[in-house]
Amino acid sequence: MTKTHAVSKMYGLKFQFEHMIGTNFGIHSYCYLKKNTFNFINRPIIVLKYLAAEQTSKQKQMEKGVKRWLVNISEWDPSPHDFSTVISLLPKQDHSSITRYVRIEDRKRALVSRLLQYALVHHVLDIPFAEILIYRTPEGKPYLENHKKTVEFPNFNFNVSHHGDYVAIASEPICIVGLDIVSCFIPGKETVLDFIHNFSSYFSSLEWEKIVNAGSDDDILDIFFRYWCLKEAYVKALGTGVGYKLNYVEFHHKNRTDIYVKVDGNVLKDWNFWLFELQGRHRVAVARGHPRNATENYKKCLKQTHFDNATYKLGFQLPNPVFVTRTVEELCSLFPGME
Repeated sequence: MTKTHAVSKMYGLKFQFEHMIGTNFGIHSYCYLKKNTFNFINRPIIVLKYLAAEQTSKQKQMEKGVKRWLVNISEWDPSPHDFSTVISLLPKQDHSSITRYVRIEDRKRALVSRLLQYALVHHVLDIPFAEILIYRTPEGKPYLENHKKTVEFPNFNFNVSHHGDYVAIASEPICIVGLDIVSCFIPGKETVLDFIHNFSSYFSSLEWEKIVNAGSDDDILDIFFRYWCLKEAYVKALGTGVGYKLNYVEFHHKNRTDIYVKVDGNVLKDWNFWLFELQGRHRVAVARGHPRNATENYKKCLKQTHFDNATYKLGFQLPNPVFVTRTVEELCSLFPGME
């Protein structure tokens, strides 16, 4: 047998085992297995166990890039000096986007949103704070400019949201992620029906029927905001702007779980959605989807938008963790000089 023929045969057997387990592995791993098992072809169980262990190792590595952090800003009452100290931790170019707000609650949300972004990027990727570059797309979605230098995760990205008492961030290592928080209260003195009718054009006829027929005012608001934050999480994952036709995005669920979406009547199978309940009648939705679905502007900011089936499946099926509550003090402790 010639050397070329032997190498060709080796790759052929490699592909056979990839087909058996639905994933791929390096030719060096194959050679190791061939050398260190008594009879490679007659020992598929040994091979499958080795590959399963390798796949588990990859999954555990990717899970490190799946983060869900949450801050309750109602529990943080900073003095003017404390607020100035925290804002000084951020790059100067971020300061105006915080100080432009008049109300202290709005300033707190803006400050904690940026604090979460820098703290999470540093925590997950171990990039020094001085080297973290966070920009925004023309549509306003934040992204890590220098993430392409990282090697741990194929496509690290994140999304933030704030409403009411909470500010949150979610990250993913492969899939694109969208996040939205809602506080289930209506502003002013409007009635519930008057309030929701301002948004009727953003829902499909089926969604709207379920909202208005939900029962009590509290039930109506609950269903309304659940649909709303799911829609927002979806379009934020895409990186699209406010012009997206939300009434073409129709959500379905079974007992508020097993959530899926139809767009223009077609079920999108490469998306996952989760809903969480927070204290004080807040809801948070997380969307996870394939990077190929992102807007063109957002695709330019991603490290990678095309994946083989095995890699995408790995990212798509990663566990979705519960949100971990962080305090402002905990986030600040990650910054140099604040330990």
